[in-house]
Amino acid sequence: MLRLAPMAAMQAKRVQILEGRPVADQIKSEVANEVRRLRDERGIQPGLAAVLVGDDDASIVYVRNKVRACAEVGLRSRQINLPESTSTEQLRELIRDLNQDEETDGILVQLPLPRHVDEAVIIEAMAPEKDVDAFHPTNVGLLAMGRPRFVPCTPAGIIELLERNQIEIAGANACIVGRSQIVGRPVASLLLQKHATVTVCHSQTRDLPSITRQADILVAAIGRPAFLRGDYIKPGATVIDVGVNKITDPREARGLFGEEADKRIATINSRGYTLVGDVHPAEADRVAGQRSPVPGGVGLLTVAVLMRNTLLAAKWRRGW
Repeated sequence: MLRLAPMAAMQAKRVQILEGRPVADQIKSEVANEVRRLRDERGIQPGLAAVLVGDDDASIVYVRNKVRACAEVGLRSRQINLPESTSTEQLRELIRDLNQDEETDGILVQLPLPRHVDEAVIIEAMAPEKDVDAFHPTNVGLLAMGRPRFVPCTPAGIIELLERNQIEIAGANACIVGRSQIVGRPVASLLLQKHATVTVCHSQTRDLPSITRQADILVAAIGRPAFLRGDYIKPGATVIDVGVNKITDPREARGLFGEEADKRIATINSRGYTLVGDVHPAEADRVAGQRSPVPGGVGLLTVAVLMRNTLLAAKWRRGW
């Protein structure tokens, strides 16, 4: 396991970028092997139903990536596109049908939903054993009790990124900035179960930098671009950046990305934007020991874990 080195040694060492792709590829390879075994030995091909409501650009990309990943690992996928005008009751009826569909092992409803749709009603309508995002209250409760059926995909991906890079969790001081049900709270629960000492910070936390600077593992999931600066980070810490924010100003990119600035500015000029996380990358790289990038970090793991959860759902539904 990798332990924190003395401060001077860490400052002299270039930050290690924790790329998500190698770990995501490992997980997908494991899933593909098991899917192949189920198909060959039992004639079963697990299936995922992905529901997209409306035409939000980011959601369209996310669902497309998930459907593509299903094909990569050998899962069946069914994408269901619904208009923006879909009501809560109409969506709930679809979920009820998918709950009863024997060929659907996992159900994914892409969030966020349109404002007029009651998200809580839709999540609670889903059969817990098919809730591969692990947002249903039953699955949330099982996770909190330390015996999860499914683990939410992004938090599980964070743990995989840490463990497969041999970054020690047990005994570490971990700080999560952000307390959402999707990332902050479940990742705090997972880190506790891995024997870290965990602090969860949020918008009402007083003197935030003084708390985050104590963290050996710092998880940024606050949804504010480049919010966590260098003085928020303990020298040598591992920084996991969950944020995905768009930057459109080349001058802002120049200050954020250090050696990568020219490449990011070229992306802005060609695409109209580039992505930055919740951590200031150039400042973090002068202090941190390890950092996950945006893009190319946790997001890739989220998709890989979704594939694994769908496989698990297929096995658990059949008592395997």
